[in-house]
This record gives sequence, structure tokens and C-alpha cells, in this order.
Amino acid sequence: MYFTMFITVLLTAVVLVVGAYVIAKLIGPRSYNPVKGEPFECGIPTRGSSWMPAHIGYYLFAILFLMFDIETVFLYPWAVVAKSLGVMALPSLGFFLLVLIFGLAYAWRKGALEWK
Repeated sequence: MYFTMFITVLLTAVVLVVGAYVIAKLIGPRSYNPVKGEPFECGIPTRGSSWMPAHIGYYLFAILFLMFDIETVFLYPWAVVAKSLGVMALPSLGFFLLVLIFGLAYAWRKGALEWK
């Protein structure tokens, strides 16, 4: 039974994707112009290579932001079920926040939060 459901879902997905692609090719505009193949950057042609290395600090800051943002999002479901968790609700939240604070302190001490 599960196998037939799996095959049905798989075939439906394939048919929908292929169908969308075919419809887009049939009714989509066909305008082939050499200018369309050129890179676009505010109308100014680029000089040299467009692949410039970015400072690693930007990536590190973004990853830290996402990490702490996602961990903070987990506080809402905890607050919703806190009453039903009973006595273990507060120590579990305390441990969660302790790990969060240690992570923030580590990043701060390593200088990851300094914008240079």
C-alpha cells in the first residue's frame, strides 16, 4: 500500500514538473538577443574579474546571526508547552540559555562580533 502511494506521489511530482516546464517553453517569449547573454551590473560593464574575495568576517557574522536567531526561535515552542512540562521546564530552559550564553561569550572572546 505504501509503495503504491509512493509511486503515485513520485509520478505526480514528475508530471507536474515536466508539465510546468513544457507550458513555460510553449507560451514563454522567444527573444534571442546577444545582449541578453552579457552580464548585467547596473548598466556598467565590469573591468577585470567579477569574483572578488569577501572578508571572512561577513560570513562568520552571518552564520552567528542565523545560529542565535534560530536558537531564539526555539524559545517560543518551549513557552507554549512550559506549563505542561512541569518541574523540568525551568532547568531545561536554563540549560538551553546557558549553552546559548556560552556560545555568545565564545564568539565575543574570539572577536567574531567585531566589525572591522
